[in-house]
Amino acid sequence: MDIENEIISILGVVLQLDGRAAELTGESGLLGVLPEFDSMSVIALLGALENHFEIAFQDDELSSSHFETVATLTDLVRKKLGHG
Repeated sequence: MDIENEIISILGVVLQLDGRAAELTGESGLLGVLPEFDSMSVIALLGALENHFEIAFQDDELSSSHFETVATLTDLVRKKLGHG
């Protein structure tokens, strides 16, 4: 499974999207688009990503732009993993 698909799967679990996670693509909007994606969800998602990918995010390296789309979130994770 590639990183983007892993992130989509994690989004589905964290946001409790059920079958709707299968509809997400790299271009899918997140923050301000998905009603389930609020500030508390961002915190839960970051924790899930940190656990799954064994990475750690610092507050100063995060901005709302990282949560605009699945692709921008994937880019953030790839950079933390050293793949981008």
